[in-house]
Amino acid sequence: MLLPDNIHPDNSVYYNGAIVLQVLQNNGRMEIFELYEKSKGVKEMSFPLFVLCLDWLYLIDAAVLNSGEVELCS
Repeated sequence: MLLPDNIHPDNSVYYNGAIVLQVLQNNGRMEIFELYEKSKGVKEMSFPLFVLCLDWLYLIDAAVLNSGEVELCS
């Protein structure tokens, strides 16, 4: 569930996915761990939550993994 009613919205995949997407938009193509570190610099998040965000961005065709780097879909 993207917006569960039993946790604060700042901890949702939806909110954190928006942060990851913003970092990608500002920096372009990035390696996964570099993207994670920059995303954590904006808002503290666990690595499992970060991976869920990447999964969600992939499912909605917002980001893709190419040769070990994450990039925005065109």
